[in-house]
Amino acid sequence: MARLHIVLLAVLALLPQRALAQASPGSAAGPVATPVVQSVPEARDIPFPGVIKLAVDATDPAQAIFRVRQTIPVVAPGRLTLLYPQWLPGTHGPSGPIDKLAGLVVAANGQPLEWRRDPVEMFAFHIDPPPGTAAIEVEFQYVSPTAPSQGRVEATPDMLDLQWGRVSLYPAGYYVRQIPVEASLRLPSTWKFATALDVADSKDGETAFKRESYETLVDSPLFAGRHFRQIDLDPEGRSPVRLNVLGDQPADLEIKPEKIARLRKLVREADALFASRHFDRYDFLLALSDRLGGIGLEHHRSSENATRTGYFDNITGLDLLPHEYVHSWNGKFRRGADLWTPDYRTPMRNSLLWVYEGQTQYWGHVLTARSGLLTRQQALDALALDAAIYEARAGRAWRPLSDTTNAPIIPDRGRDAWRSWQRSADYYVEGQLIWLDVDTLLRERTEDKHSLDDFAKAFFGMDDGSWVTKTYGFDDVVAALNALVPNDWAGFLKARLEGRSAAPLDGLTRGGYRLVYGEEPSDFQRAYETRSKRHDFTFSLGLSLGDDGQLSSVAWGGPAFKAGLTVGDYLVAVNGESFTPKHLKDAIAAARTEHKPIELLLKNGSRYRTVPVDYQGGLRFPKLQRIDGTPARLDAILESRG
Repeated sequence: MARLHIVLLAVLALLPQRALAQASPGSAAGPVATPVVQSVPEARDIPFPGVIKLAVDATDPAQAIFRVRQTIPVVAPGRLTLLYPQWLPGTHGPSGPIDKLAGLVVAANGQPLEWRRDPVEMFAFHIDPPPGTAAIEVEFQYVSPTAPSQGRVEATPDMLDLQWGRVSLYPAGYYVRQIPVEASLRLPSTWKFATALDVADSKDGETAFKRESYETLVDSPLFAGRHFRQIDLDPEGRSPVRLNVLGDQPADLEIKPEKIARLRKLVREADALFASRHFDRYDFLLALSDRLGGIGLEHHRSSENATRTGYFDNITGLDLLPHEYVHSWNGKFRRGADLWTPDYRTPMRNSLLWVYEGQTQYWGHVLTARSGLLTRQQALDALALDAAIYEARAGRAWRPLSDTTNAPIIPDRGRDAWRSWQRSADYYVEGQLIWLDVDTLLRERTEDKHSLDDFAKAFFGMDDGSWVTKTYGFDDVVAALNALVPNDWAGFLKARLEGRSAAPLDGLTRGGYRLVYGEEPSDFQRAYETRSKRHDFTFSLGLSLGDDGQLSSVAWGGPAFKAGLTVGDYLVAVNGESFTPKHLKDAIAAARTEHKPIELLLKNGSRYRTVPVDYQGGLRFPKLQRIDGTPARLDAILESRG
């Protein structure tokens, strides 16, 4: 009997645990996971054996509907998978607007074919063409936003911004540089357009473009409109550089000659900085509109820039064009290795955005000053505002700058209620401050014989004339700096990227300036408030708000925060008087001598509350102050080179 018991135990030990669970009285088996099947082919670096035909009808800008027809060769028997671009260069995240694709119909030889969206990858569509099918025909509409609440407005009755990646599908299984495409476009009959693409033919209201790789097509957006002007920014240069301007009205195209002269100087300053060009021509696409959605997006031979009318009449935001132009070198020609992808399905990794965007932010600011778009004082005042914002950035206590490079991949970025604590795309401006730190240290260590200009020329100016993207890693950045000045650059950079302490403001001190605060805003900050339509008391009361009293930001840990204020509150009254920006400003100033809390009446929904804010530090607005007896390196950095 004992032997039989031992044998039974041995048999039970060999049974699967699931069977034992089912056999146990009173027990029940749990669910079993359904395996996730990866059914989309990986991209391979082989030629796509055929040419895709893409025809876009954009003659309905009033309804903002783009109608698309594609002919896609079937190059092998079996299943064909088409992809809608998801991870697009310049966006740094999975931003493809798949929700705007509608009315998808697929056919072969005039017969409709079934399509099926992949259950795991929502941007993939599977099709099974009949044997012997040479090509399939695809039709759909891209229904772009008609109001800002739906997304960025890309078409108005007077202009449009066409991004080819939004109006096309492409076959899975290939590097996008290996897929040839012949694109054509229909526009309203009186409209003109600009793009980096070459025109092959134009007849019967349709423009055909020369064959390009899908990669180049997607990297070559098109602006078109009723009111259009093209300005040559480099009349005697080695390759054309053009400003293509669209406006809501003809008057929007009137740009003062001195502004054009400064943009031409921008081109010369970039030549002096990089000593190279990685394009055969460059087109600034600039929409001055109060209806088209704003954008600043880099491409190798062009850039998308859409901003308000009167853009050239305000001193804030003038670094938009310099920033996007620098990206032709930093971001397009040179790119972080983990950010480069073979297609628009492969996820991007953004660990080097503090170089890609941070150093571009730095050079964009510098070139804005060197070209004369900003005066030296205006550039210093802009830098003071940036430095003050990041000196007060409370979120550094928990989130290092390196982690903010993941912001473009995190959904709903830019909708943070507590921006100063949550942090978002801080790799731009805090990255700029890091590169100022590097620049001034290079200058200090070499008695001003070397600077970040030398790094830019060596790192981004290599292989003059080449368009082929060259990738890099962290060690390549460190090696390029060490080639100028031997130093523990790896430790230097990591301390600033991973640190959770003070903001990187050493570059200001080495540059001969210190950050201080006064009772009046600079002209630059006044212009910034006018442009943004808000009043900024971040560095005193710890809030900013609009003319209507609605709070647009509350600084984490500041006086307003400690009193319980939040974004979305409406300020109704200040010390018993109806709110106006002047009343609030006067109350902040008076509290410094009266030594009593500022009483605020707030409304949120149907609820009112009176809140005392205990702040008596007076008005505080940032500015830079020269440190006597030190080299004015910041002044030298901003001086013209071209």
